[in-house]
Amino acid sequence: MQGEEERVADHFPQERISRRIVRDETLLVLGLSLGASGVSALISFVGSVTKPGGLKDQAATLNASAAPGRPWLDLAWQLFGIASALVPVALVAHFLLREGRGGLRTLGFDRTRPWPDLGRGAAVAAAIGSTGIAFYLAVRGLGFNLTVVPEALPEVWWKYPVLILSALQNAILEEVIVVGYLLRRLGQLGWTPTAALVGSSVLRGSYHLYQGVGGFIGNMVMGVVFVYLYRRWGRVGPLVVAHSLLDIGAFVGYALLAGKVDWLPTA
Repeated sequence: MQGEEERVADHFPQERISRRIVRDETLLVLGLSLGASGVSALISFVGSVTKPGGLKDQAATLNASAAPGRPWLDLAWQLFGIASALVPVALVAHFLLREGRGGLRTLGFDRTRPWPDLGRGAAVAAAIGSTGIAFYLAVRGLGFNLTVVPEALPEVWWKYPVLILSALQNAILEEVIVVGYLLRRLGQLGWTPTAALVGSSVLRGSYHLYQGVGGFIGNMVMGVVFVYLYRRWGRVGPLVVAHSLLDIGAFVGYALLAGKVDWLPTA
Protein backbone atom coordinates (compact mmCIF):
# COMPACT_ATOMS: atom_id res chain seq x y z
CA MET A 1 0.00 0.00 0.00
CA GLN A 2 1.45 3.36 -1.05
CA GLY A 3 1.16 6.73 0.70
CA GLU A 4 2.27 7.96 4.10
CA GLU A 5 3.32 4.49 5.20
CA GLU A 6 5.29 3.75 2.01
CA ARG A 7 8.32 1.70 2.98
CA VAL A 8 11.88 2.85 2.41
CA ALA A 9 13.59 -0.49 2.94
CA ASP A 10 16.35 0.39 0.47
CA HIS A 11 17.65 2.94 2.96
CA PHE A 12 17.09 0.79 6.05
CA PRO A 13 18.33 -2.75 5.36
CA GLN A 14 17.83 -3.92 8.94
CA GLU A 15 14.42 -2.36 9.57
CA ARG A 16 11.31 -1.49 7.60
CA ILE A 17 10.71 2.10 8.57
CA SER A 18 8.00 4.24 7.03
CA ARG A 19 8.46 7.68 5.52
CA ARG A 20 6.31 9.02 8.31
CA ILE A 21 8.76 7.74 10.93
CA VAL A 22 11.71 9.19 8.99
CA ARG A 23 9.92 12.54 8.78
CA ASP A 24 9.01 12.55 12.46
CA GLU A 25 12.54 11.53 13.46
CA THR A 26 13.99 14.39 11.44
CA LEU A 27 11.58 16.92 12.95
CA LEU A 28 12.38 15.69 16.46
CA VAL A 29 16.14 15.98 15.90
CA LEU A 30 15.72 19.52 14.57
CA GLY A 31 13.29 20.37 17.36
CA LEU A 32 15.90 19.35 19.92
CA SER A 33 18.70 21.26 18.22
CA LEU A 34 19.06 23.77 15.42
CA GLY A 35 15.43 23.97 14.41
CA ALA A 36 14.62 25.22 17.89
CA SER A 37 17.59 27.59 17.64
CA GLY A 38 16.10 28.98 14.42
CA VAL A 39 12.80 29.78 16.16
CA SER A 40 14.68 31.34 19.09
CA ALA A 41 16.77 33.44 16.71
CA LEU A 42 13.64 34.66 14.90
CA ILE A 43 12.05 35.77 18.17
CA SER A 44 15.29 37.50 19.15
CA PHE A 45 15.44 39.26 15.78
CA VAL A 46 11.87 40.52 16.10
CA GLY A 47 12.77 41.87 19.52
CA SER A 48 15.81 43.65 18.10
CA VAL A 49 14.07 45.30 15.15
CA THR A 50 11.18 46.50 17.33
CA LYS A 51 13.51 47.94 19.95
CA PRO A 52 14.25 51.68 19.74
CA GLY A 53 17.57 52.43 18.04
CA GLY A 54 19.43 50.81 15.16
CA LEU A 55 20.56 47.23 14.99
CA LYS A 56 24.24 48.13 15.01
CA ASP A 57 23.73 49.86 18.37
CA GLN A 58 22.62 46.54 19.88
CA ALA A 59 24.88 43.60 20.67
CA ALA A 60 24.63 39.84 20.22
CA THR A 61 26.97 38.09 22.65
CA LEU A 62 27.94 34.52 21.83
CA ASN A 63 30.10 33.24 24.71
CA ALA A 64 29.15 34.99 27.92
CA SER A 65 29.80 34.26 31.57
CA ALA A 66 27.19 31.98 33.15
CA ALA A 67 28.18 32.81 36.73
CA PRO A 68 29.95 36.19 36.98
CA GLY A 69 32.44 36.39 39.81
CA ARG A 70 32.37 32.62 40.43
CA PRO A 71 34.95 31.17 38.02
CA TRP A 72 34.68 27.49 39.00
CA LEU A 73 30.89 27.50 38.83
CA ASP A 74 31.15 29.42 35.57
CA LEU A 75 33.50 26.77 34.17
CA ALA A 76 31.07 24.00 35.19
CA TRP A 77 28.22 25.75 33.37
CA GLN A 78 30.36 26.34 30.28
CA LEU A 79 31.38 22.68 30.04
CA PHE A 80 27.84 21.52 30.73
CA GLY A 81 26.50 23.74 27.96
CA ILE A 82 29.06 22.46 25.46
CA ALA A 83 28.46 18.81 26.33
CA SER A 84 24.66 19.03 26.36
CA ALA A 85 24.64 20.81 22.99
CA LEU A 86 26.27 17.73 21.45
CA VAL A 87 23.59 15.31 22.62
CA PRO A 88 21.62 15.69 19.34
CA VAL A 89 24.77 14.59 17.48
CA ALA A 90 24.86 11.44 19.61
CA LEU A 91 21.18 10.92 18.79
CA VAL A 92 21.92 11.24 15.08
CA ALA A 93 24.75 8.71 15.43
CA HIS A 94 22.30 6.32 17.09
CA PHE A 95 19.75 6.70 14.30
CA LEU A 96 22.40 6.14 11.64
CA LEU A 97 23.73 3.06 13.42
CA ARG A 98 20.20 1.70 13.29
CA GLU A 99 20.52 1.67 9.52
CA GLY A 100 23.52 -0.64 9.79
CA ARG A 101 25.72 1.74 7.80
CA GLY A 102 28.42 2.76 10.26
CA GLY A 103 26.93 5.65 12.21
CA LEU A 104 28.65 8.99 11.65
CA ARG A 105 31.10 7.29 9.25
CA THR A 106 28.16 7.30 6.86
CA LEU A 107 28.47 11.09 6.75
CA GLY A 108 32.26 11.11 6.49
CA PHE A 109 32.84 12.19 10.08
CA ASP A 110 35.58 9.82 11.23
CA ARG A 111 39.37 9.51 11.40
CA THR A 112 39.92 7.59 8.18
CA ARG A 113 41.19 10.61 6.19
CA PRO A 114 42.60 13.09 8.71
CA TRP A 115 45.11 14.90 6.52
CA PRO A 116 42.85 15.48 3.49
CA ASP A 117 40.10 16.64 5.85
CA LEU A 118 42.48 19.04 7.62
CA GLY A 119 43.93 20.37 4.38
CA ARG A 120 40.59 20.92 2.69
CA GLY A 121 39.07 22.40 5.83
CA ALA A 122 41.94 24.85 6.29
CA ALA A 123 41.68 25.95 2.65
CA VAL A 124 37.94 26.54 2.96
CA ALA A 125 38.38 28.49 6.21
CA ALA A 126 41.03 30.70 4.62
CA ALA A 127 38.79 31.43 1.64
CA ILE A 128 35.69 32.19 3.69
CA GLY A 129 37.28 33.92 6.68
CA SER A 130 38.40 37.21 5.16
CA THR A 131 35.28 37.47 3.01
CA GLY A 132 33.09 36.86 6.03
CA ILE A 133 34.75 39.59 8.08
CA ALA A 134 34.41 42.10 5.24
CA PHE A 135 30.75 41.19 4.74
CA TYR A 136 29.98 41.54 8.46
CA LEU A 137 31.65 44.95 8.69
CA ALA A 138 29.79 46.14 5.57
CA VAL A 139 26.30 45.03 6.63
CA ARG A 140 26.81 46.32 10.16
CA GLY A 141 27.90 49.67 8.75
CA LEU A 142 24.69 49.76 6.69
CA GLY A 143 22.65 49.09 9.81
CA PHE A 144 21.47 45.57 8.89
CA ASN A 145 23.33 43.71 11.63
CA LEU A 146 23.82 43.81 15.36
CA THR A 147 27.30 44.21 16.77
CA VAL A 148 28.46 40.64 17.26
CA VAL A 149 30.46 40.07 20.45
CA PRO A 150 32.05 36.63 19.99
CA GLU A 151 33.10 36.35 23.63
CA ALA A 152 32.60 38.07 26.96
CA LEU A 153 34.24 35.62 29.32
CA PRO A 154 36.25 36.69 32.38
CA GLU A 155 40.04 36.71 32.25
CA VAL A 156 40.57 33.30 33.83
CA TRP A 157 42.87 30.39 32.98
CA TRP A 158 40.15 28.38 31.25
CA LYS A 159 38.96 31.16 28.96
CA TYR A 160 40.77 30.13 25.77
CA PRO A 161 40.29 26.36 26.17
CA VAL A 162 36.55 26.94 26.62
CA LEU A 163 36.41 29.20 23.55
CA ILE A 164 38.13 26.49 21.49
CA LEU A 165 35.79 23.80 22.82
CA SER A 166 32.81 26.04 22.07
CA ALA A 167 34.03 26.47 18.50
CA LEU A 168 34.44 22.70 18.07
CA GLN A 169 30.97 22.10 19.50
CA ASN A 170 29.39 24.57 17.08
CA ALA A 171 31.16 23.01 14.12
CA ILE A 172 30.30 19.40 14.96
CA LEU A 173 26.67 20.15 15.78
CA GLU A 174 26.00 22.26 12.71
CA GLU A 175 27.84 20.30 10.05
CA VAL A 176 26.72 16.85 11.21
CA ILE A 177 23.06 17.82 11.53
CA VAL A 178 22.48 20.61 8.98
CA VAL A 179 24.60 19.13 6.20
CA GLY A 180 25.24 15.40 6.57
CA TYR A 181 22.19 14.18 8.46
CA LEU A 182 19.59 16.58 7.04
CA LEU A 183 20.62 16.08 3.41
CA ARG A 184 20.50 12.32 3.90
CA ARG A 185 17.05 12.37 5.45
CA LEU A 186 15.62 14.85 2.95
CA GLY A 187 16.90 12.66 0.12
CA GLN A 188 15.22 9.63 1.71
CA LEU A 189 11.99 11.63 1.94
CA GLY A 190 12.08 12.37 -1.78
CA TRP A 191 13.31 15.96 -1.80
CA THR A 192 15.16 16.99 -4.93
CA PRO A 193 18.87 17.92 -4.56
CA THR A 194 18.03 21.58 -5.17
CA ALA A 195 15.21 21.63 -2.61
CA ALA A 196 17.44 19.91 -0.04
CA LEU A 197 20.21 22.46 -0.65
CA VAL A 198 17.76 25.33 -0.15
CA GLY A 199 16.30 23.75 2.98
CA SER A 200 19.70 23.14 4.56
CA SER A 201 20.98 26.62 3.70
CA VAL A 202 17.87 28.45 4.92
CA LEU A 203 18.00 26.50 8.17
CA ARG A 204 21.66 27.52 8.66
CA GLY A 205 20.75 31.13 8.05
CA SER A 206 17.71 30.98 10.32
CA TYR A 207 19.54 30.19 13.55
CA HIS A 208 21.96 33.05 12.90
CA LEU A 209 19.11 35.55 12.45
CA TYR A 210 19.64 36.83 16.01
CA GLN A 211 22.69 38.61 14.57
CA GLY A 212 20.56 40.48 12.05
CA VAL A 213 19.87 40.32 8.32
CA GLY A 214 23.58 40.07 7.56
CA GLY A 215 23.97 37.04 9.81
CA PHE A 216 21.08 35.34 8.05
CA ILE A 217 22.24 36.05 4.50
CA GLY A 218 25.94 35.43 5.12
CA ASN A 219 25.36 32.06 6.76
CA MET A 220 22.81 31.03 4.16
CA VAL A 221 25.40 31.63 1.43
CA MET A 222 27.94 29.71 3.49
CA GLY A 223 25.38 26.91 3.69
CA VAL A 224 25.14 26.72 -0.09
CA VAL A 225 28.93 26.46 -0.37
CA PHE A 226 29.12 23.79 2.32
CA VAL A 227 26.39 21.66 0.73
CA TYR A 228 28.20 21.86 -2.61
CA LEU A 229 31.49 20.81 -1.00
CA TYR A 230 29.85 18.00 0.93
CA ARG A 231 28.35 16.59 -2.24
CA ARG A 232 31.65 16.94 -4.03
CA TRP A 233 33.78 15.31 -1.30
CA GLY A 234 31.19 13.07 0.35
CA ARG A 235 32.54 13.96 3.79
CA VAL A 236 31.46 16.19 6.66
CA GLY A 237 34.99 16.08 8.12
CA PRO A 238 36.48 18.96 6.08
CA LEU A 239 33.45 21.12 6.86
CA VAL A 240 33.83 20.51 10.60
CA VAL A 241 37.50 21.51 10.32
CA ALA A 242 36.66 24.66 8.34
CA HIS A 243 33.87 25.70 10.69
CA SER A 244 36.04 25.03 13.75
CA LEU A 245 38.86 27.19 12.40
CA LEU A 246 36.46 30.00 11.50
CA ASP A 247 34.91 30.04 14.96
CA ILE A 248 38.24 29.69 16.75
CA GLY A 249 39.51 32.63 14.74
CA ALA A 250 36.41 34.67 15.62
CA PHE A 251 36.31 33.79 19.33
CA VAL A 252 40.02 33.87 20.13
CA GLY A 253 40.74 36.67 17.69
CA TYR A 254 38.11 38.88 19.30
CA ALA A 255 39.44 38.09 22.77
CA LEU A 256 42.93 39.16 21.71
CA LEU A 257 42.03 42.17 19.55
CA ALA A 258 38.89 43.76 21.03
CA GLY A 259 39.65 47.32 22.08
CA LYS A 260 43.13 47.18 20.52
CA VAL A 261 42.29 47.75 16.86
CA ASP A 262 40.03 50.42 15.39
CA TRP A 263 38.33 48.31 12.73
CA LEU A 264 36.82 45.72 15.11
CA PRO A 265 33.45 46.87 16.53
CA THR A 266 32.83 46.25 20.22
CA ALA A 267 29.70 46.56 22.31
